Amino acid sequence: MKLIILDRDGVINQESKDYIKSASEWKAIPGSLPGIARLCQNGFRVIVITNQAGLAKKKLDIVALNEIHRKLLDHLSQYGGSIDAFFFCPHEPKDNCNCRKPKTGLLDEISHRLHVPLTGVPIVGDKLIDIEAAIAVGAKPIMVKTGYGEETLASGKLPAGVKVYENLSAVVDDLTQEK
Repeated sequence: MKLIILDRDGVINQESKDYIKSASEWKAIPGSLPGIARLCQNGFRVIVITNQAGLAKKKLDIVALNEIHRKLLDHLSQYGGSIDAFFFCPHEPKDNCNCRKPKTGLLDEISHRLHVPLTGVPIVGDKLIDIEAAIAVGAKPIMVKTGYGEETLASGKLPAGVKVYENLSAVVDDLTQEK
């Protein structure tokens, strides 16, 4: 099974410093949805993993989160793509939970539920916490410049050897050529 794990905000859709709180605020990054569809057409199972502190902060509720994901899926289906599952952390950083990236609780749960090790699995993110979580489980960390990607790169903290791409579409171009 080919598997890829994608961060949501900043990788698939536009980032917001005040959280994506409703389906009307959700806007795809150009090329991300056709890119996910190409992953699906090339045999990848696509999983989305996302920190959603807005839930704990009461900026949105689970109904709104589900509506956001439904909009994403509806728009993605127009390109022939799908997402196998959404995994999210509903906590704030101060909660010190095990599921909030850069901790690996959600990734461990993905591995457990799918009965697959995440060693070498591409994990695409726009923040250092995404990269740190990927490295911690032995996955293949991939950074995109969209979302907070440029800020992350400018920080100088990106570990050596992490591949960097302009956007998710460019990641897909590279991964689908490695068939």
